[in-house]
Amino acid sequence: MSRISHIELDDRNLPPPTPEIEQERKVALFDLIEENSFSLPKREERGLPDGPYHLGLSIREKRLVFDVTTESGDKAAEFHLSLSPFRQVVKDYYQICESYFNAVKTLPPSQIETIDMARRGIHNEGSRVLQERLEGKAEVDTDTARRLFTLICVLHFGG
Repeated sequence: MSRISHIELDDRNLPPPTPEIEQERKVALFDLIEENSFSLPKREERGLPDGPYHLGLSIREKRLVFDVTTESGDKAAEFHLSLSPFRQVVKDYYQICESYFNAVKTLPPSQIETIDMARRGIHNEGSRVLQERLEGKAEVDTDTARRLFTLICVLHFGG
C-alpha cells in the first residue's frame, strides 16, 4: 500500500488559475490518485506507518511542504523542501506551456508537436529535480514525480 490515496493542495492564498492551468491541475490530481507510487523510507529510530497516505501540499515561508498522514489522520511525516532548485524549471515550464496553449489555437500539428516535445522535456527535468529533492524523505516513481511536479507548478506560481 505504498501509495497516495488522497491529495490536498493548499491554494487558499493563490489567485484563480487560468482555465488551462485548472485543467492541468485536475488531470494531474486525477491521474495521481488513479496510479502512483509513494513510500516513506524506513528510519532506524522509529517505525513509519504503512500507507496508503493522504498528502497535503503547500507553500509556507518560501518552502514546499509535504504533509503526509495515514488514512486515519495520524501524522506519518512532514518535510520541507527549498523552492530554489525548482524556480528555473518551473519558470521554463510555464513559458513552454503558454507557448503550447497558444500554438494549439493557431499552428499546424507539426509545430505543435515540436513545442509539446519541448514541454515534455522540461516536465521530465522538473520531475527529476523533485525526485532528487525527495531523496531520503520519500520514494516516488517517475510518473508520480511528473504529476507532483505539475501540482508544484500550480502552487509555485500561484495558479
